[in-house]
Amino acid sequence: MEHRRYEEYAYIIDVLYNSRSQTVKDREGVIIQAIGENNLTLLELLGFPKMEFNIGERLYIGKEYRTKVISVLGRLDYNMLTASAKDELHNVIENIIKNNEKRFIEYINDARPITPRIHSLELIPGIGKTYLMQIINEREKKRFDSFDDLQKRTGVRDIVKRISERIYEEVSGSAKMNIFVRR
Repeated sequence: MEHRRYEEYAYIIDVLYNSRSQTVKDREGVIIQAIGENNLTLLELLGFPKMEFNIGERLYIGKEYRTKVISVLGRLDYNMLTASAKDELHNVIENIIKNNEKRFIEYINDARPITPRIHSLELIPGIGKTYLMQIINEREKKRFDSFDDLQKRTGVRDIVKRISERIYEEVSGSAKMNIFVRR
């Protein structure tokens, strides 16, 4: 997966009106907690006042012509998230995966062993040696072109939920190594 230094888009997981930044001293206003679309990093944003923001909304946060966000204040640690941001995180991560299906299917098509004993796909919950071998054998015949294709050919169900669980582990800091989230 190519990693851009900065995120272009982020998805809102919580909005705090008339609040204080946790990452920049003396910044206050519409504080938005979000997760980046590409690197899946937790971010704190400063939104324009009097704008409407919705949980799960995809916001442009790139370098120029932002319409709803004044600035990206910084990266957030999972522990800095509000309780409702933590609650929303699973759904928002699932939406990111669905909206970027091609990217995640490419990951499955290109995933390699990390060590002689562990394949990176085995870090996805529910993928053990049996599913791993089915995935490898099937992708050698023909690359997967969708989540449905993967399920039909390997029997792996709920791949979006499984990848989402893995990303959540990485975002929350409970994973020993990251395969999706940029550190």
